[in-house]
Amino acid sequence: MSIEVVDNSTESRFEVLVDGKVAGFTDYRLLPTKIVFTHTEVLPAYEGQGLASKLIGYALQASADTGLRVVPLCPFVAKYIERHPEFQELVDTSFGGR
Repeated sequence: MSIEVVDNSTESRFEVLVDGKVAGFTDYRLLPTKIVFTHTEVLPAYEGQGLASKLIGYALQASADTGLRVVPLCPFVAKYIERHPEFQELVDTSFGGR
């Protein structure tokens, strides 16, 4: 089983692919200096495999690499950041954030 995470900027979402097929995604809104994560979903056939965590870890690292602040409106993204302190400094608290 091959797992890959990609930024599908046309759809404004990061996608996790399993054997080339979309297994899950996290939607975002890109602003000039920040990225707002709005929703994360893993398709039922792929649940319980840790794909959402791989997806969010990749998306947050990509955001950090490009200098974007993060607004975790999606509860899964917010919880992931709580559990991974290395990403907490990315959170834009001025956005009514967490």
